[in-house]
Amino acid sequence: MLRTVNRVLLGLTGILLVALGAAVLVGALDLPVHWDFSLPSAWPFSDPDDVLLTDAERRRWRGRDGWWAVVFGVLAVLVLLALWWLLAQLRRRRLREIAVDCGDGEVARLRGRALEEALTAEAGALDGVDHARVVLTRRRGGPEARITLTLAPHAAPATALRRLNTEALHHARTSAGLPRLRAKVRLRAVRHRAERVG
Repeated sequence: MLRTVNRVLLGLTGILLVALGAAVLVGALDLPVHWDFSLPSAWPFSDPDDVLLTDAERRRWRGRDGWWAVVFGVLAVLVLLALWWLLAQLRRRRLREIAVDCGDGEVARLRGRALEEALTAEAGALDGVDHARVVLTRRRGGPEARITLTLAPHAAPATALRRLNTEALHHARTSAGLPRLRAKVRLRAVRHRAERVG
């Protein structure tokens, strides 16, 4: 759905910008005179000296309060739509459920949130891990885990990563019947005060 909205919006924006740019260029370069052709009467820019709003047009709308309310209302709606679109881009597509083959021809549905919680609990219980956060997203090649591990001061990052892969991720793949579960891991360190030695 979001991919379709993106394509439609980009297509319409591109068409609008190309049309507006062509209209401005035709008038700014005075092409009707140089190439000896005429423009329709409704053409917005037909002369290099044309402006978007003439003095008469600006004075005509100045005294109409309702007009400016409509203009600001439309602009506010456009800003809200642009913000919605931006937030929709930033929000990752979370994995809602996984189809698990039961082995007897039946298929069970595993909620993505349940697998996230199990992975978070197991990753958070690893030695040296102070806090874990897991988000499962749907990718074209299959599910992907985005994992953030906050490591304790004494933790060895290589050991924590190895145990995450061989324990938590291995258990998640096995229990969900996944041939593979890609993971992007982000490591952070717990902030703590420096200790004085002496």
